[in-house]
Amino acid sequence: MALPVRHQATYWGIALAVFFILLWGLGDVILPFLVGGAIAYFMDPIADRLERAGLSRVMATTLIALVAVLVFVVAALLILPSLARQLSQLIAITPEIAHRLQGFLTSKFPSIMEDGSVLRDTLLSLGEAVKARGGELVSGVLSSAIGVVNAVVFVVVVPVVAFYMLLDWDRIVAKTNGLLPRDHAPVVRQIAGDIDRVLSAFVRGQVSVCLAMGVFYSVTLMLAGLQFGLIVGAVAGAITFIPYVGALIGGALAIGLALFQFWGEWLNIGLVVGIFGLGQFLEGNVITPRLVGNSVGLHPLWLIFALSAFGTLFGFVGMLVAVPVAAVIGVLIRFSTARYLNSMLYQGLDHPTISQQAQKDTD
Repeated sequence: MALPVRHQATYWGIALAVFFILLWGLGDVILPFLVGGAIAYFMDPIADRLERAGLSRVMATTLIALVAVLVFVVAALLILPSLARQLSQLIAITPEIAHRLQGFLTSKFPSIMEDGSVLRDTLLSLGEAVKARGGELVSGVLSSAIGVVNAVVFVVVVPVVAFYMLLDWDRIVAKTNGLLPRDHAPVVRQIAGDIDRVLSAFVRGQVSVCLAMGVFYSVTLMLAGLQFGLIVGAVAGAITFIPYVGALIGGALAIGLALFQFWGEWLNIGLVVGIFGLGQFLEGNVITPRLVGNSVGLHPLWLIFALSAFGTLFGFVGMLVAVPVAAVIGVLIRFSTARYLNSMLYQGLDHPTISQQAQKDTD
């Protein structure tokens, strides 16, 4: 006999409260396990394909780990130093960019750039503030990130956690399935399957889209001769998961820098604009439909709210779990809505529910 609904709600509510308390109180402690689990979840389909190709689970996991280490070493030696160097150079020339913009506006629109005007004072203060505080901001962000996410944890603990979780992923899933309440196991499996499909489509697919677009923008902008092409591509790719925002911010940054670097060379400026136009076409018509699909069910506004809310409440760890939790909540809302539409509360006493109508049709 199943527990009364009130008791079930109490137990599930307690479990949810414990989850958030642990997230708030032990965020730094559980961080490597969250990151390692996310990596294992992301790589599990690859391991399954390698197993179907004839490798054992141990060999598949080892091969994935070796490739991941190689990619990390290449990134640490080649990409990250270039990003840091371009960021420092961009901060250093910001006052000059503001000065040129001021000169352009003064020559074209002298009335709005008179002494004491708000726009003129804003440009001057912006350039000086970025130059004075840019380095401090970068060092502060890096030191804060290292304080929250200890370098040793990421170098040692996270790869170990990811390796063993990937190795035992199928057994972990089987054990968890065996612990489900018998009365609710079918419903929980249905909801878990829906959550897995959403996360598979969004997390795995969108991370792939972000990487693909970041590489595309970085490589093409550098080939076009843009001085800060690598960092512009990295910024545009990193926020591609929010539709149009990545292209708008990256495009505005790239075009602004192109105007500063290539002023008068309209072919080069047009080339930068064309790169972002082509990137948007490829993303919307080729890359995203293939890697993500059209039925993810995570609205950009819902993602922004989840990232903001969880980041405010739980810090860096909250931002890591924001997307999975948003996906879970979205699936639960859709499941509850479907149940509501199939209930007498919605249908009324004079109308059979969907399940009753299906049984009637079967009879």
